[in-house]
Amino acid sequence: MGASTAPSPDQLFPGAPGYRRMSFALFAAGVATFALLYSTQALLPLISGDLGVSASAASWTVSAATGALALCVLPLSALSERFGRSRTMTVSLVVAVGVGLLVPFAPNVGWLVALRAVQGAALAGLPASAMAYLAEEVRPKALVAAIGLFVAGNSIGGMSGRILTGWVAQAWGWRAALAAVGLLAAGCAVAFRLLLPRSRHFRAAPLDPRALAATVRGHLADPLLVRLYAIGALFMTVFGAVYTVIGYRLTAAPFGLPQGVVGSIFLVYLVGTVSSAAAGTLVARLGRRGALYLAVSTTAAGLLMSLLDTLAAVLAGLVLITAGFFAGHAVASSSVSRTAKTGRAQASALYQSAYYLGSSAGGTLGAVAFHAGGWPATVLLGLLAVLGVVSVTLYGSHAARSERRRSATRLASTHATC
Repeated sequence: MGASTAPSPDQLFPGAPGYRRMSFALFAAGVATFALLYSTQALLPLISGDLGVSASAASWTVSAATGALALCVLPLSALSERFGRSRTMTVSLVVAVGVGLLVPFAPNVGWLVALRAVQGAALAGLPASAMAYLAEEVRPKALVAAIGLFVAGNSIGGMSGRILTGWVAQAWGWRAALAAVGLLAAGCAVAFRLLLPRSRHFRAAPLDPRALAATVRGHLADPLLVRLYAIGALFMTVFGAVYTVIGYRLTAAPFGLPQGVVGSIFLVYLVGTVSSAAAGTLVARLGRRGALYLAVSTTAAGLLMSLLDTLAAVLAGLVLITAGFFAGHAVASSSVSRTAKTGRAQASALYQSAYYLGSSAGGTLGAVAFHAGGWPATVLLGLLAVLGVVSVTLYGSHAARSERRRSATRLASTHATC
């Protein structure tokens, strides 16, 4: 539905007219999405102190946004099949920015969580629509690199939003910090709308709940897609847990860092920008499973290194976790777009649902683990999720070998009867 299934001569590729504008537009959209979605994450210790709530309660200001996005991404992706990718992404950004400018005025944690849920629901129209837009408008051989740039925009948004909130909050408080993020996202939304090339390969499809349900069932019956969804969720569980809790760890003993410095820790997101943009090269050299194993190993090494009580070790651990996560996410998400031949928006939406459910679970469980057993308990949660990625990938390798053997057996049987 709505997607081109064969390469077209006027699809975009590096060096083609419009490719750079498209890249900058979706980069800006990625910046706005992650800056808004995780705007409270670096501020959780301040929110806890100001509103008098625990770490697990404050973590819901993040989990509510990601959870609402996960629940709404599939229905909004269906709307994008009817009304277009560009229009859906534009409306999503406008509504999310509008809510973002109201969030700083939340009188208590209940209102803050509610507004953040609305904001997450609004943002749900963007990720899956962006993936479907790229799958339609970019040549298949350039798709991994194009999606890598979009994911890189996510990493820049996550980094700039957290750094901005950290220093603004240190000077004027967390409410002013959230207002600053809202203004940053507003600028990105304007840039997105002005730069994004019109869709050339989108074909509107009628809203048909039965067809949508059939498409979703088809995707969920595809073992490869299901494994990719699980990988995205597990990677994001690690990332959500680590970055929800890290502020509490670094503001407490033995580090005792001020809020502005804690916000600047998120400069490590630049590593994610590089690793996600390099995902295409990794897949070309190592294959999809090889790239995933490298991402998993890097993430696990970072988790173990972060256990040391020195700031240098914690920073090095965050660098490795971030690099591994963004590489794994770029590989898995681009594989979804290439695997789904029809209903690409729904395939991407299901991936985004799993991905952000993983974020919600990681944020909440990470905070609970930290409250129960400190940072080592949060690391243990992350390592269990990493083990899950390894198990899913190994199972995929085994399933692929078994299918090749069955195919060879069927082929030999056919030849024997001819």
